[in-house]
Amino acid sequence: MEAGGSSESPADQPKRGKSKTPRKAKDSVLKQKSPAEFFAENKNIAGFDNPGKCLYTTVRELVENSLDSAESISELPVVEVTIEEIGKVKFNTMIGLVDRERVDEELYDDYETAKAREKRLAKEARNQEIQAKNAALGKKVKEPTPAKAMKGRGEASFYRVTCKDNGRGMPHDDIPNMFGRVLSGTKYGLRQTRGKFGLGAKMALIWSKMSTGLPIDISSSMRGQNYVSFCRLDIDIHRNIPHIHIHEKLEKKEEWHGAEIQVVIEGNWTTYRSKILHYMRQMAVITPYAQFIFKFVSDTSDKSMTIKFARRTDVMPPVPLETKHHPSSVDLLLIKRLITETSKQNILQFLQHEFVNISKAHAERLIGEMGPEFQPKMLIKSLTDQQIVRIHQLFRQAKFEDPIGDCLSPAGEYNLRLGIIKELHPDMVATYSGSAQVFEGHPFIVEAGVSLGGKDVKQGLNIFRFANRIPLLFEQGADVVTRTALKRINWSSYKINQMQDKIGVFVSIVSTKIPFKGTGKEYIGDDITEIATAVKYAIQQCCIQLKSKIVKKMQAREQQERKRNLSKYIPNAAGAVYDVLKEMAQSHALKKKRYEDEDATLLGKVSTRLITKDTLTEKLSQHVEQVDYEMALEFATQSGVSEEPREAIYIHSLDTKSDFIDFSNSIFCFRLTRQ
Repeated sequence: MEAGGSSESPADQPKRGKSKTPRKAKDSVLKQKSPAEFFAENKNIAGFDNPGKCLYTTVRELVENSLDSAESISELPVVEVTIEEIGKVKFNTMIGLVDRERVDEELYDDYETAKAREKRLAKEARNQEIQAKNAALGKKVKEPTPAKAMKGRGEASFYRVTCKDNGRGMPHDDIPNMFGRVLSGTKYGLRQTRGKFGLGAKMALIWSKMSTGLPIDISSSMRGQNYVSFCRLDIDIHRNIPHIHIHEKLEKKEEWHGAEIQVVIEGNWTTYRSKILHYMRQMAVITPYAQFIFKFVSDTSDKSMTIKFARRTDVMPPVPLETKHHPSSVDLLLIKRLITETSKQNILQFLQHEFVNISKAHAERLIGEMGPEFQPKMLIKSLTDQQIVRIHQLFRQAKFEDPIGDCLSPAGEYNLRLGIIKELHPDMVATYSGSAQVFEGHPFIVEAGVSLGGKDVKQGLNIFRFANRIPLLFEQGADVVTRTALKRINWSSYKINQMQDKIGVFVSIVSTKIPFKGTGKEYIGDDITEIATAVKYAIQQCCIQLKSKIVKKMQAREQQERKRNLSKYIPNAAGAVYDVLKEMAQSHALKKKRYEDEDATLLGKVSTRLITKDTLTEKLSQHVEQVDYEMALEFATQSGVSEEPREAIYIHSLDTKSDFIDFSNSIFCFRLTRQ
């Protein structure tokens, strides 16, 4: 049959839409995204994974900005953080939304049919009956399992986060761009900083816009200003520019400088409460010169709390200095950017002033090694791409001195020790601060502390990690500090029980470049040999200090045990000695002038009962106490006394006519000579 006259049944005919003719692809359209739009779509990069993590990261970014602001003007930081819980009704009132009751219950995700509810209630009744029977039989009753959570996100929880500090403040005209333009900031450059990417509070603003639609409020005042800058703004995601609602100067009613930032976001306090409090506590450890006041305000009074982390010292680390690039740490793109931005004219000046550890003589040697087409007076702007590649290749192959690390600002042993003592109250603590070392041309310093015992410290290893004086709370298992403490330290060789003792391990790493792994600033990888070696050495130095303290403590404990044993046998020893003396006195009562006067006097006193068993017991007890006191004084002298005695100590001189009876040098020696 011909193709045009098909007599196939409808079932045999091919279905429409299944034509084998290929579809014509749509023409691709070139689009461009702004940085704000990119981070809004990939907010997990900045630590905004879920509502709970968003609340934690918002607090973290605001606190760190406040510390940077205060430290930049050498002001002892005072940071106040308030998280206020906002109910659904209050939130709807804030945005002008009228709440209404449900009309179609089946439309909602938490709807439960009558049959499903009957089935659930019957199951709960059976479980209660089983638990009642088990309780009657004396069996252990299991806790009732909570009902399964409904699918979906459920009702959102909203919080107003406020952070106030006493820092530098912000110039009035710069506030909109500092908060409303992603990838803009004041922390760019090669130096040790807490922040790096110009995100921080901007991501909190983006999350606020995504979850609540509400703008952010900023109040700021600088030293010497007679006004307070107030700005209310949000961000234009697609154009990456600030959308200003209010920007004005208000009357300054009190002497205050700093910034106060207020943002309303969706969050989850319940799941991230411990993380936020843990972060604040660790921040108090690494910055004991700062005062933190943390408040959680809830409509339910039993949930509200106020925690004050008091300042322990007024000694602040120096402000980190901006430094120049080390030749071994630069790439080809960075060399081109430095050439574009430099104010130097020729290649000799460029090498000397744009890089560290290149002297004039060294620069001349490098230029001579580059080839005959390079001359010291050659204009730096005239270099070709091939010549720049040659410079880069030489930088990778040549030998340079390591940077000295004077641009870094570690917390310092003093502050680290005070922070540990203030927050953990350990029984003993040791700290160590290493010298500057280098990886990939970047200097870094490792500080460590190890504590034993303490308040709210679990048995085993409790690891606290810091990078550029920022606590790291996530991805602990893969971090170089955790792996070093667990696998590379033989704790038993330092008289420390890894499983039973309460061990606190604190490691702080500062550098111009922290080699974080992953998208967020969560952990430092274990693949950099220089850092892993420095971390291990720092922890070992702390353990060596602790070992000497532990050994001395064990010796003191053994001495106390010896004292208890001696005291326990004093009555028996005194009784035996008195019986010997009494027998000798009776045997030689008739023999006069056979012994020296001292011996005769001693035996005479025994005969006349001037010396009794109780006398000997008392003298032996005094002797044991005197020996224990002298050994304790020697121990304190060798180990050092951490604080002044609470009471005055008076040491009497020894009297030559002491009543102390030296039995070993008199009677017993006399008996040996007699035999």
